[in-house]
Amino acid sequence: MLKKTMVALLATLMILVLFNCKKKSQVKGVNLDVSFSEEKLSDDLITDLKFTWRTDSEFVKMSEDFNVFVHFWHGNSLLFWEDYVPEVPTSTWEVDEEYQYSKQIYIPAFIDEFDPDFKGEETLKLSVGFFSPYDESGGSKQLVMEKKIKVFPPPLDTPEIIYEDGWYNLETDPDSFLKQWRWTAKKARCIIDNPHRDALLVIKGGVNKGVFHDQKVIFMLNDLIFDEFIAEDSYFEKTYNIEKERLGEGDEFYLTLATDKSFIPAEILPDSRDERELGFQISFLYFR
Repeated sequence: MLKKTMVALLATLMILVLFNCKKKSQVKGVNLDVSFSEEKLSDDLITDLKFTWRTDSEFVKMSEDFNVFVHFWHGNSLLFWEDYVPEVPTSTWEVDEEYQYSKQIYIPAFIDEFDPDFKGEETLKLSVGFFSPYDESGGSKQLVMEKKIKVFPPPLDTPEIIYEDGWYNLETDPDSFLKQWRWTAKKARCIIDNPHRDALLVIKGGVNKGVFHDQKVIFMLNDLIFDEFIAEDSYFEKTYNIEKERLGEGDEFYLTLATDKSFIPAEILPDSRDERELGFQISFLYFR
């Protein structure tokens, strides 16, 4: 009986070895380096992630175009992911070549500084590899690199955003494109700590094209308009590099988000009892 059990275990191990060798042979000769634009990473941070792929003499040409999965794990939980399609299709990669790609990512707020077990930093595991966009089973995944990353709480001088006037409560829907958002009234205002330095401002949101086709969205700093636009689609994403001179000399400044049109759902939707005056949705607001 023991002999049969040992034979079965050896057979299982051989199958696993052959399977793993097959997976590795599909990316043989592929090396990857990753780097971040920030020397010290924190949570609640937008940073640039640079991929440098290098093929060597052992590289075996790929038979199809793979996508790249980029997974960030916190313990056993997948915290976030940023998959992408290589600009140079993988089926065209050649021996002894280098392929670079940069992607802006957002590390969400996840650190609990008040946790008694918190030791001043957290560790994320970065997993990167290939997968077929046509495989829904996940069996085509080929791991190329795993790397541990230290993540710290944001610096003490990180600006705080306070949602002041004209904002409604946070809403969530995992099945929607935005996932979570706050509706604005016709005008909504934030108070933000002035860092007295140049900073990055990112605003993501949505407009209701079924109500207004030409709704104008207006952004102001301290009551001065710095951008206004009519969104081409239902969703928009805007990134601005704000010079410190535009923030004024005070310890705080105002960010105002306004629109030329607002609506009350109960007045235009037969089944709605929503009496709120709505402008547009904001799903992500970042200033740092």
